[in-house]
Amino acid sequence: MAKWFLDEEFSEEARLLRDYSVKNELMISVPSLLFYETHNALRYTGLYDSEELASAARSLSKYGFEVWEPRSRISEETARTSLRYDVSVYDVAYVALASRLQATLYTTDLELVRKAPQYSKHVKNLMAE
Repeated sequence: MAKWFLDEEFSEEARLLRDYSVKNELMISVPSLLFYETHNALRYTGLYDSEELASAARSLSKYGFEVWEPRSRISEETARTSLRYDVSVYDVAYVALASRLQATLYTTDLELVRKAPQYSKHVKNLMAE
């Protein structure tokens, strides 16, 4: 979601997901760690001062995502999936959630797309769909 706030490769495609969500054409489900990961990514760009970072955090919290906490089955599935695909628990939490919801994970993470193609697509594919 950091790409929603940054101008970099695939930001335009990522913002399409945001736009679909805002128009209620798409429900975005996320693990709760998404908020911390996004804040951290924005913080380390060096582009945001403390007030701008806080503003981005407020903005992100208003999108109405379906937020999944790391409890029971989803947490267990994340642990198993991390070992199955040899990917960090943080990154694979999105794959496990997509699997649980029988949904597609759109990402810019080529490793996830390569290792878990049945659950993930590169965000650049949104333009083709």
